[in-house]
Amino acid sequence: MCQKFHQLFQKKKHGIPIAMVTAYDYPTARIEEEVGIDVILVGDSVGTNVLGYETEREVTMADMLHHLKAVVRGAPESCVMADLPYGAAPDPQTAFENAQTLTRAGARIVKIEGWEERTAVVAALSERGIAVCGHIGYNPQVHGPKGRVFGKEASVALELIRSAQSLERAGAMMLIAEKIPEELGRLISSMLSIPAIGIGSGRYCDGQVLVFHDIVGLAWRTFRHARAYTNIKESTTAALLQFKTDVASGAFPAEEQVSHLSRTVLDEVAGAGKGW
Repeated sequence: MCQKFHQLFQKKKHGIPIAMVTAYDYPTARIEEEVGIDVILVGDSVGTNVLGYETEREVTMADMLHHLKAVVRGAPESCVMADLPYGAAPDPQTAFENAQTLTRAGARIVKIEGWEERTAVVAALSERGIAVCGHIGYNPQVHGPKGRVFGKEASVALELIRSAQSLERAGAMMLIAEKIPEELGRLISSMLSIPAIGIGSGRYCDGQVLVFHDIVGLAWRTFRHARAYTNIKESTTAALLQFKTDVASGAFPAEEQVSHLSRTVLDEVAGAGKGW
């Protein structure tokens, strides 16, 4: 087990919650590494948050690879996780080839959506040395763009528990549980020896993950499971409007933003210009 995963397992062992945040570019990754975010997720949510896609299903391996490389450059020392996008893991061999592409680009662990039916793929990746994070509950790639809570019925709750246990037995190093009842998130986390990270799954998982854009107020939608800690959208809008106003009025650029020719060079250029 690499040192990064050992640290995460130690946090789970000692009851220290794990913080995971998405990043899709170099400057965001740099900031997240500087503040010590435990896991940086290059999620397929890049599609709806950055690329203007309607759903995560439109995200390609080329998209993931492009953004993963930028994040790794910004956070070379961090535990960077990358999503296997829609259609990238239909069978164990294809999943391995695509996962290997992501790990060669710097991902320390890949995430794959799906419940118990993904056990064989997770096992195949794990057996070939690829660290895998499972993802149960609401799966955007599987269930579509409209999120809902899974596990309110006993039968579904038991299916989620079986799925979590099966994925761990298959070799998953981590698990994300999305949009499940708090009590179920607590139960699953307590049953597993691997870290279970929640999103919209209550307060008692081994950690929490949020989309960067939701945290900083850049999202165009608000979600009950998220919290905006600042509002970059408002401050950015104000800054752009001020720039536009300053350009129109001549206030930008000002003296401190320009450079000048010396009198000697100016005279020489002006003199040469008489022959133009």
